Amino acid sequence: MQNYPIMPGAEPFFFEGSEVGVLVSHGFTGTTQSVRFLGQYLAEKGGFTVIGPRLKGHGTSPEEMAQTTAADWIASVEDAMQTLKGRCKKLFITGLSMGGTLSLYMAGMYPEVFSGTAPINGAIFLKNPDFARLAFGHNLPPTVPGVGSDIKQPGITELVYPVVPVPAVRQIYALMGATRDLLPAVRCPTLVFQARDDHVVHPDNAPFIFENIAATDKELIWLENSYHVATLDYDKELIAEKILAFIRRLV
Repeated sequence: MQNYPIMPGAEPFFFEGSEVGVLVSHGFTGTTQSVRFLGQYLAEKGGFTVIGPRLKGHGTSPEEMAQTTAADWIASVEDAMQTLKGRCKKLFITGLSMGGTLSLYMAGMYPEVFSGTAPINGAIFLKNPDFARLAFGHNLPPTVPGVGSDIKQPGITELVYPVVPVPAVRQIYALMGATRDLLPAVRCPTLVFQARDDHVVHPDNAPFIFENIAATDKELIWLENSYHVATLDYDKELIAEKILAFIRRLV
């Protein structure tokens, strides 16, 4: 089996803190670099125990990602959840893009575990016919151009694969479909963040998520000054402050 080295900056992170744990997930083809600021902020300002897993197949090479599945990505997050459960009494989960999707998936799958979830530009559907054609089409290329670094602020770059491995496209559709059907099982308090000017995830996702989760304690926050990778963009401090206040209110 080929050994794929981890890209510098894509390493998982763990910050030891209080008995309040926060799981922070990066997104599709992305790395922990995109959510490290958020993780560090919650650890330093909140004193929480924060873990940012590297999803399997990410942060190494597109060739490795092509061999992974949605079940592998979920398992990466589940492993991080188990780590937090061994140290913390209350758990929260947040994430960017597919990390937001995973945040909703986990909250729906493990309602007894999570005290709150905060998806950031999470995807339940894409409204992108060209991308959908890659899921089950024939004679497809091994990769297509990447979807990373959708950032409004000049000079900021996301550490992300430059291409999307086509076999992974089917997996993201599987994850989105399962998560969509789990939304009525999401009962914990929920903060839904969505950039109005998002060129990767259609902004219609946020109202759909907000309306279809079962949570009664919920808020939809529109990000007015960021593109898709909002955790690296102009609104990164706003997101971190809102999540910090959200967690503090619930503990």
